[in-house]
Amino acid sequence: MGKADFLSPKAIGNRIKAKGLQKLRWYCQMCQKQCRDENGFKCHCMSESHQRQLLLASENPYQFLNYFSEEFKSDFLELLRRRFGTKRVHNNIVYNEYISHREHVHMNSTQWETLTDFTKWLGREGYCKVDETPKGWYVQYIDRDPETIRRQEELERKKKQDMDDEERSAKFIEEQVRRGREGKEPEEEPVFTELKRMNEEEKVAFNLDIALAGPSKTSTTLGPSALKAAASAKRKEPSHSGDSKDKKKKSALDEIIEMEEQKKKSVRSDNWIQANIVVKVITKKLGEKYYKKKAVIRVTEVQGKYTAVVKMIDSGDKLKLDQSHLETVIPAPGKRVLIVNGQYKDTEAILEGINEHKFSATLTLDSGRMKGKTVEGIAYEDFSKLA
Repeated sequence: MGKADFLSPKAIGNRIKAKGLQKLRWYCQMCQKQCRDENGFKCHCMSESHQRQLLLASENPYQFLNYFSEEFKSDFLELLRRRFGTKRVHNNIVYNEYISHREHVHMNSTQWETLTDFTKWLGREGYCKVDETPKGWYVQYIDRDPETIRRQEELERKKKQDMDDEERSAKFIEEQVRRGREGKEPEEEPVFTELKRMNEEEKVAFNLDIALAGPSKTSTTLGPSALKAAASAKRKEPSHSGDSKDKKKKSALDEIIEMEEQKKKSVRSDNWIQANIVVKVITKKLGEKYYKKKAVIRVTEVQGKYTAVVKMIDSGDKLKLDQSHLETVIPAPGKRVLIVNGQYKDTEAILEGINEHKFSATLTLDSGRMKGKTVEGIAYEDFSKLA
């Protein structure tokens, strides 16, 4: 039987089928060949070229398996990052869009048998946040781009700084109100009554204090001289009220300046990363594997003021983290700690007790010139357990 004509309906249909997607079970990943039906796939498996590819794969099967798995994982995550970003999306939607590309790596050539297994693996390795619902599995990409992380840290730092400024202003206002209440005695509230005229024939008279206008006679009747004196007094009064307001403003400004000077004289610093202390990971960006887990900072692993390489106590993994992703660890009373911030920075001490209401602790210094001194009111974030 001769070959069909190029423009015949059969030839056109064959070309359309060749361009479209076929069934995954008739695809050979080793040869990267898509067969149209079961008979074609059977003939391909019996071909010499396929047998040669199998012999190559049998020499080192894990190498090919790992290669295809890595390609599938990287292409899937790249599509998830570009197409959906950090949005929560059903895993089947991403997979259907991924396999719409004809040259994609098929899952039957990877280490995962099903899409559910691959989704669970992404969650365990910390590539995505996964959760199971009655409608299926949902994934959410975790963006670990350094530029994105730096931008998020700057936003968090700015938000925290704004909150600190608001709290400082609120405390300052409360202190001013408290001082004002202490300096004044409680006054009786005025009682307001209606304006009633007792006698209709009685004349209205005014008593004006015109001492500021110069020596003059006081009059109970409203004459021309009284009007002039009152006008001059009114012209001079605003200047005195303005002076008193300036004095009040200056006094408040002086107090603000004093607070700023005290802030500059403070010995606290914005970095607390120290060597030989135990810390806790508080960021969820690394997945549930490291969240709320303890780690140790060694002497040679402190990098700069705000960054350090920490070694996880449970798994032994090493991670490079910023101090905003860590927090101090408070041990049991009687244990040794290191003061990482404040007046006694870099001083070893012994934890005596904890004040849960004030979020502070009582420490006994165990090194330096002030050894043996008991210090109260050390905040939780100013000391950490010694490694």
